[in-house]
Amino acid sequence: MGIKREKVFVVGHKNPDTDSICSAICYANLKSQLNKDADYIAVRAGHLNEESQYVLERFGVHPPVYIKDVRTQVRDIEIRETEGVSRDISLKKAWGLMRDNNVVTLPITDGNKLAGLITIGDIATSYMDVYDSKILATAKTKYKNILETLDGHIVTGNEDAFFDQGKVLIAAANPDLMENYIEEHDLVILGNRYESQLCAIEMKADCIIVCEGAAVSMTIKKLAEEKGCTIIGTPHDTYTVARLINQSMPISHFMRRTERLITFRLDEFTDTIKDIMAKKRHRDFPILDKYGNYVGMISRRNLLNMTPKKLILVDHNEKTQAVNGVENAEILEIIDHHRLGSLETIAPVFFRNQPLGCTATIIYQMYRENGVEISKTIASLLCAAIVSDTLMYRSPTCTQYDRQTAEELASIAGIKVEEFAREMFKAGSNLKAKEPKEIFHQDYKTFSVNDISFGVGQINAMTMEELADIKEKLLPYMKEAVDSMKVNMIFFMLTNIISESTELLYVGDNAAETVQNAFGVQPEEDSFRLEGVISRKKQLIPTLLTSMQQ
Repeated sequence: MGIKREKVFVVGHKNPDTDSICSAICYANLKSQLNKDADYIAVRAGHLNEESQYVLERFGVHPPVYIKDVRTQVRDIEIRETEGVSRDISLKKAWGLMRDNNVVTLPITDGNKLAGLITIGDIATSYMDVYDSKILATAKTKYKNILETLDGHIVTGNEDAFFDQGKVLIAAANPDLMENYIEEHDLVILGNRYESQLCAIEMKADCIIVCEGAAVSMTIKKLAEEKGCTIIGTPHDTYTVARLINQSMPISHFMRRTERLITFRLDEFTDTIKDIMAKKRHRDFPILDKYGNYVGMISRRNLLNMTPKKLILVDHNEKTQAVNGVENAEILEIIDHHRLGSLETIAPVFFRNQPLGCTATIIYQMYRENGVEISKTIASLLCAAIVSDTLMYRSPTCTQYDRQTAEELASIAGIKVEEFAREMFKAGSNLKAKEPKEIFHQDYKTFSVNDISFGVGQINAMTMEELADIKEKLLPYMKEAVDSMKVNMIFFMLTNIISESTELLYVGDNAAETVQNAFGVQPEEDSFRLEGVISRKKQLIPTLLTSMQQ
């Protein structure tokens, strides 16, 4: 078995756009080629928008897996894969398995399902408690267990049958006295005396155990077969057999059954289960998968050795935009092109932030710097991200280098940029069948300044008609969202790529005044017309922040 490689998740911001999705995929691919000691996995922190879906489907790329929260889960702990045992095995065998595997708890399984547990304490208790002479029958002990426990062999009878009636006794007296206390169905421990063996069989004992390796005559064998009496031979003396025989009982009689157990699922968060574990004095806790199948065991000690999820963040460095639970994860790298945000890390990280129009442009640079060939698929995704984020080079965030990069990638991918851009933006603005909530969260980010929190969403389209349809849906929802999302103001950019203008919707206290002060324009009913404003990052957010700070 090879060494288990650590997983590193490459993830963009919540409500990811095409740059966030494509950059995560392409950077995970680059890291995988540069470092074979880890698995770099592209994931997403929100649902795919229509534009991103179109891009991935067009180039035949599977969407990154959705990950809602990156807090440490049970699956991130080292789970001890203790193999499940049958409920029919003997106490002695269970004890041996615990000793051999250096564990104090054995899971009992029926197929893949957990049936119960037995601990070393349960076995110790079974040895110390004084049981009546019928306990072996009460526990429905299989003869096979008795054979294993006594190192015995079957002389007559079926080893798969059960001893489930009668009591256990030792035939130490002469046959005349034995007749007074041997009853039908009993199990009798005795020696090599022919008369005692004969008496026990005649008294309809279900089983006789012949000790010290004594031979059993053909007459006794034949009579036992006729009477249905099982004969077991053992090399041990009578004392040893009497001491060991209770260890042949099945663990099912002593196990803690599932309905009384505390179990955890693989996807549960460790900060939830650790409180439960602290209150219970159990040494081990069973782990189940999402289908209820047994996976393994953990103890409190495992929580001390757990490692947080490892992340590489792309296209953002704001905590409010990061995947849930980011404060509990270990951030290894940040690749971004936005303003410096509020994200803090425990340890130093590799941080690359450049004033470019798109994160994908930075990732293109890193492919070139490391001498890694850019495949047609990777080129297609990087090109789509740049065209999307720069609004086909119209955004003021777009640099000459972004444009040169996109054209080079388009050449590798075999893409005609303008034709592809029209198709991509058309797919992204085709939102007629979408609910207002879906449209709103498609590209929405939150910001804060001076104890004021506000959100800004954006939709790009090629025509005014498409934007008009969206506006009718969004306004009522925005008025509800400003309260439910606990922000002071919400703005939404309806951006016309062709005319390079934005209709800015607004709700919330002082929202209209903020825009008026920021841009020096007057509202038109429930929106503002912002000519030449198409970039949220470079034109809208900085101007709003300046207004709020004043």
